[in-house]
Amino acid sequence: MNSFLINGGIPLAGSVRISGAKNSALKLMAASLLTEEKTVLHNVPLIQDVLTMAEVLRELGAVVTFEDGRVEIDPGAELSHTAPYELVRKMRASIIVMGPLVARLGRARVALPGGCNIGPRKIDFHLNGLEKLGASINVEHGFINVESAGLTGDIICLDYPSVGATENLMMAAATARGRTVIESAAREPEIIDLAKFLTSMGARISGAGSDTIIIDGVSGLAGAAHTVMPDRIEAGTFMAAAAVTGGDIVIEDLNPLHLEIFISKMRAIGVEVNEFDHKVRCRGGETYHSTDIATLPHPGFPTDLQAPVMVLLSLARGHSIVTENVFENRFVFVDEINRLGADIRTSGHHAVVHGGCRLEGAIVEAPDLRAGAALVLAGLASAGTTEVRRIGHIDRGYENFEQKLRALGADIQRTQSNDRTPSAATV
Repeated sequence: MNSFLINGGIPLAGSVRISGAKNSALKLMAASLLTEEKTVLHNVPLIQDVLTMAEVLRELGAVVTFEDGRVEIDPGAELSHTAPYELVRKMRASIIVMGPLVARLGRARVALPGGCNIGPRKIDFHLNGLEKLGASINVEHGFINVESAGLTGDIICLDYPSVGATENLMMAAATARGRTVIESAAREPEIIDLAKFLTSMGARISGAGSDTIIIDGVSGLAGAAHTVMPDRIEAGTFMAAAAVTGGDIVIEDLNPLHLEIFISKMRAIGVEVNEFDHKVRCRGGETYHSTDIATLPHPGFPTDLQAPVMVLLSLARGHSIVTENVFENRFVFVDEINRLGADIRTSGHHAVVHGGCRLEGAIVEAPDLRAGAALVLAGLASAGTTEVRRIGHIDRGYENFEQKLRALGADIQRTQSNDRTPSAATV
């Protein structure tokens, strides 16, 4: 089992280039199934989740090749309609192939994704939306079976602005008969990126980025090339790394507008952030101030950056309240960061962060992707040596994480852990 060994207390400095967005690349890869022609994606991060999605597409019959951030996908004329349990269990995002498969083949059989460490993410929104488009759905023996003799556009009002459901329904509706209107749609930048890709394939989509998306179905889609948007969560993570270490980092190849609320909160805490067209400069301050944070769907504060900011709030003066409104188990990492000397108390979906703490190195374990990255940041801010175990979670979403940190001056090494106990974590 791999671990990170971190000798903390070093201010990070320099520049770092942000990779393509994990949460966009996975959906764009799934969208490639909507055509028989080849598609090419540029700026794809070489991370474990992308490799898993490539396995899913290959299992369905597509040919997938990688070369220097470029992924070519050739679905061909013959596709399987079944996404097996062995792959779907590795990554919940595999459920996103359901929409493209039923749109192109008229049927899809996808294993139920099960739970995950940050709480259950209901797929009812996906299924109810597909039913509105005319699909019939049957769940049995651990599989979701979706069938349709031809999808037809309709008005779909989501009970919650689910990103995955919005994406699945956009792809399903792209070749449906007539007009589909998705109300209460997710507004994340990744939704806009998917809409741009689908439009380049020949889809007719308007309103992406707003809460109402309109899709006028077309008879078929063609292959296309597209460059994946920068990963705003990775960018926010490196901004937090600059802050917790008192460093000075230029984060390149990102759109600052994707992080407006996050940047506003960083400034409120006392971090100096200078915005440019495609980069930001983030400098740590001498004194940080407490502030309250509540996660919300975009354009609210992103849940994926809640844990890294909680590390920073542990160093700030005063008490902060963090409210998690998106995923119920986002606070599972609190016990681990408290092992490093933080003082965080949780009650339901609220956490009280008692600031002014001195963090000291210890052995901790990453319970999930974003919490794992936050524990690395806590280790960078801690005195002494920190060992972060179960870093396979981090590899799912951050490309060359330790190499990028080392280039900024961090003392971090990947090593084999001596831990012999089996992991109870769900991948």
